[in-house]
Amino acid sequence: MQITTTPIANLLIIQPKVFEDDRGYFYESYNKNLFLEHGIDTDFVQDNQSLSQAGVLRGLHFQKPPFAQGKLVRVIKGAILDVALDIRKQSPTYGKHFEIELNEKNKTMLWIPHGFAHGFLTLENETIFSYKCSNYYNKASEDCILWNDKDVAINWGIDSPILSEKDKAGKLFKDFISLF
Repeated sequence: MQITTTPIANLLIIQPKVFEDDRGYFYESYNKNLFLEHGIDTDFVQDNQSLSQAGVLRGLHFQKPPFAQGKLVRVIKGAILDVALDIRKQSPTYGKHFEIELNEKNKTMLWIPHGFAHGFLTLENETIFSYKCSNYYNKASEDCILWNDKDVAINWGIDSPILSEKDKAGKLFKDFISLF
């Protein structure tokens, strides 16, 4: 497994070593000792999975402290554009985002620690997205930053994605008060 840094501190790209043969493939998607060596010191308490059609955009979601979540995200089937937005007030990259394509072929994962808003756009039909969480979901602490906020300037590559009502009503970044 190869773990590499991104331009945003603590946000890590994880590329597993994939063993393929005529039967299919095998890879290790989580190894606590290796993650600890790279500063990922968390106990995962909840796994989530979603199925989406092409053009579905989910995000930019996060949970406020004390229910903040770190997430280890990956695609099981299909492809997504995955985006993490730094919402840590003291971070030199506050308000900056990182984007990466995750798909079933590259098997790449992304570690998103708490202090980030997260979202993704599905690029293929029947995309299955999976993530491990470091804290339990708490509806009262969930929050959302508007996916197409001009101040955040994420190039999703789509003008009219399929959105939930919650995502349509996300906050503008300039009106957001970070608790991180």
